[in-house]
Amino acid sequence: MELDIPQFELPFFTNLLILLVAARLLGEVFERFKQPSMIGEIIAGIMLGPSLFNIIHRTEDIRVISDLGVFLLVILAGLEINIENIIKSFKGKNLIILILGFIIPLGSGILVGHFFGLQIMTILFLGLCIAITALPVSVRILMDLGKLNTKIGQTIISNAIFDDILSLSVLGVLLNLKGIDLSFSSILMVSSISLLKLLLFITILTLSYFLVQKITNKGNYIEVSLNKLLHFMKGKESLFVLFFVFILLFSMVTEMLGFHFVIGAFFASMLLSESIIGKQHMKSIEHTTSSLANGFLAPIFFASIGLEFNFFSIQNWWLLIAVVLVSYVSKIIGGYLGSRFAGLNRKTANVIGIGLNARGIMELVIANIAYKANVISSEIFSILVIMGVLTTLTTPIMLKWGFKKLDKFEEASPLVAN
Repeated sequence: MELDIPQFELPFFTNLLILLVAARLLGEVFERFKQPSMIGEIIAGIMLGPSLFNIIHRTEDIRVISDLGVFLLVILAGLEINIENIIKSFKGKNLIILILGFIIPLGSGILVGHFFGLQIMTILFLGLCIAITALPVSVRILMDLGKLNTKIGQTIISNAIFDDILSLSVLGVLLNLKGIDLSFSSILMVSSISLLKLLLFITILTLSYFLVQKITNKGNYIEVSLNKLLHFMKGKESLFVLFFVFILLFSMVTEMLGFHFVIGAFFASMLLSESIIGKQHMKSIEHTTSSLANGFLAPIFFASIGLEFNFFSIQNWWLLIAVVLVSYVSKIIGGYLGSRFAGLNRKTANVIGIGLNARGIMELVIANIAYKANVISSEIFSILVIMGVLTTLTTPIMLKWGFKKLDKFEEASPLVAN
């Protein structure tokens, strides 16, 4: 008979202090080695959690803080997106790369889940996490390589944007399927209702976008009105308050429609741009949001992922190997085939395929949401964390090698138009 020994819990603020300091220290170490700080922050959580020292456990208080981290990370991702660039990227042959770069990994992940006999909801989330390309990570990698503003860099970014938008949209539909009778008729009915709700939300966003554009075409009306309002308001950080009122309004709408709040936050932040609210206001919003997120809340979120990660929960090592291998192969092949069908040469197609491979932030956000909703098990969550960390760590190395090979054989522009 096993004794039920109670776990000793440190006070909340002591846990928070240890978690933040450890996350920032290891994050700094990884930054110095030209790697995303989130990797070090996750490893800090793994070391402090049940996989190693078992000092800190993820309490409800830590979960609330990490939810705020998710909220701000998704907003930062949305602020990096220019809607005009999205519209341009969804035209012409580039659309083939977008579709195949998502569909092939999604289908491959679903096949892996089916082969290992996983539950249908777990299979769908597994496919979704394998299909994603993390926009913030892709931007960071390309910036470090000095390739962000090249045609290849913009193609990779367009794909990351497409993947993030589509993944969050599918996430909303999948969460509505949770807990229903998984018969064909039930799935069809709930999916149809979810899609109608999603279309309603997209319609609201589209109308908001066109309304904003119509006002903007008359000049800097919104910026001038915002300046007048900020001058009238005497409270400190009034711009930041107005910004979050706008974001929370859309998050509230998505929650009322039965979707996760991050969907509304992501799409709402996409609506804002320098041309609408002014360059100075945009820089102020980005700076304040980034400082709060990257300085405090995001490290707690990534460290809390490490706390949830449980090395000992992984029993099916063949599943782990299959997920990691398929995540690499399917994403690279999807990007490669899409690029070839779009008329690009082999070396360019290879670089694009490699560039789509980083999962990073958005994959971990979706995996975290699925785990908290009890849609995936601790084992699947831990496997997805390993996959996200490995693809994020290795993509910069592989992409640097790919660009070197490409530059060696091509003196002109790396991207062939047709």
